[in-house]
Amino acid sequence: MKSRPELHHILAQLLETDETDIVETERAKREKTAQRRAAAAAGEEAVAAGQWLAGRKVLDLDDLAFSQGSHLMSNKRCELPDGSYRKQKKSYEEIHVPALKPRPFAEGEKLIDISELPKWAQPAFDGYKSLNRIQSRLCESALRSDEHLLLCAPTGAGKTNVALLTILHEIGKHLNEDGTVKVDEFKCIYIAPMKSLVQEMVGNFTKRLAPFGITVGEMTGDAQMSKEQFMATQVIVCTPEKYDIVSRKGGERAYSQLVRLLILDEIHLLHDDRGPVLEAIVVRTLRQVEQTHDDCRLVGLSATLPNYQDVATFLRVKPEHLYYFDNSYRPVPLEQQYIGVTEKKALKRFQAMNEVVYEKIMEHAGKSQVLIFVHSRKETGKTAKAIRDACLEKDTLSAFMREGSASTEILRTEAEQVKNHDLKDLLPYGFAIHHAGMNRLDRTLVEDLFADKHIQVLFSTATLAWGVNLPAHTVIIKGTQIYNPEKG
Repeated sequence: MKSRPELHHILAQLLETDETDIVETERAKREKTAQRRAAAAAGEEAVAAGQWLAGRKVLDLDDLAFSQGSHLMSNKRCELPDGSYRKQKKSYEEIHVPALKPRPFAEGEKLIDISELPKWAQPAFDGYKSLNRIQSRLCESALRSDEHLLLCAPTGAGKTNVALLTILHEIGKHLNEDGTVKVDEFKCIYIAPMKSLVQEMVGNFTKRLAPFGITVGEMTGDAQMSKEQFMATQVIVCTPEKYDIVSRKGGERAYSQLVRLLILDEIHLLHDDRGPVLEAIVVRTLRQVEQTHDDCRLVGLSATLPNYQDVATFLRVKPEHLYYFDNSYRPVPLEQQYIGVTEKKALKRFQAMNEVVYEKIMEHAGKSQVLIFVHSRKETGKTAKAIRDACLEKDTLSAFMREGSASTEILRTEAEQVKNHDLKDLLPYGFAIHHAGMNRLDRTLVEDLFADKHIQVLFSTATLAWGVNLPAHTVIIKGTQIYNPEKG
């Protein structure tokens, strides 16, 4: 072997490799043993500490999350209420759901007469005999308490009067002995989501609070308010974005230091894209109360929403001042019809929808007013003209407008004054449109003409659905597809 050095070298390398492998194997064994002992010791310590590790599992939370959020979870099966029935037509199917029976009065429940309110507050309810059921239940909390308040009730339940009771409570704290109000000591902010709703509330509160010498002002994109005007106004009605801007300035507290009452109408908007603005307003107000110790009462008003307790926690409302009423408390029972258009092609589906809208309008033509909601501004004029043309074709326009009647003359005269071309075209026929893209004068004119029953059929976007009070016997929602420009 020594005579052949290359073989000697190879053998030496093999022996060295075997020794290294043995050493590595032994080292790995020792490390595994040490790890097992450490794990066993840790397990004994954990059990001794009362922790149970044997059944641990790793959860992938991203995998468990619903891609579109839990609010879209729904059961595909549904049970219709008693008394419901179906109708099958050529291009659509109808489901009729009867109105819920009003809930009977509980033992000891009674309506509060206006005469039972403090004498100084009664002028605000001029023309009312008593509060309704919901207002009567909330009267104690709204009018005689400083605690935060949340009311969830169906549309038309009289939430505005509850807001008025809270404003009256604030006014009552600043009365002089002679009954006049110390107008420089407080401000009430009423936040509403839409310009049209803000406008309506300003008109309502101006009239109702006039006996107290209270100034009501509007702050929206349509109506600016200087600092001097703000300081001279006691009740400010505004949109969330506008109040967010004026209350955001850190160095200047002039806008918020005298605010003693903040009313948030349609607070279910917290779930909407504009929710963060409302959230910021609430958080900023609560922080300011903690820092300055100036009292500011929060009042939330909402349609019925499922997680009202979460909203109450957010507003720091105590359980005894949280009020929730379901649809059985509606002052006006609501009968519903669901119509599913069965046409597959888009053009035929569009035509079928217009035919259904025409049929439903004709059921009430001349008897009661009809409000039709569509999902875009352009669609208001498009649908209105389609229905008007159908009436001309079938010679049924006389059902809406009687030739020579006072309404006909009024509408023809007003049509000459309006700026919107579609509205100018439709008004003489007793039809009108309403959306946020119209100028303020046109919108106000349409609301007034509809309220005075001169307009029989009104086509609108969701602007009116946010709470503008217009008297309509029948409401039609045309289509369920909404274009969202952010998502495309």
